[in-house]
Amino acid sequence: MAEKLKVTLVKSPIGAIPKQKATVEALGLRKLNKTVELPDNDAVRGMIWHVKHLVKVEEV
Repeated sequence: MAEKLKVTLVKSPIGAIPKQKATVEALGLRKLNKTVELPDNDAVRGMIWHVKHLVKVEEV
């Protein structure tokens, strides 16, 4: 596993279910096409897995 993950919001969560909107917000993604660097751990990977259709992930 990589040390960090770059997560980019590529699709709007407007039509997503509320739990997915909250997950995107908890990842620190508030605007479209914004990127955050997060630690690569099981908790973050689980959150990404739930919103994988809304985000793009790169290992750093």
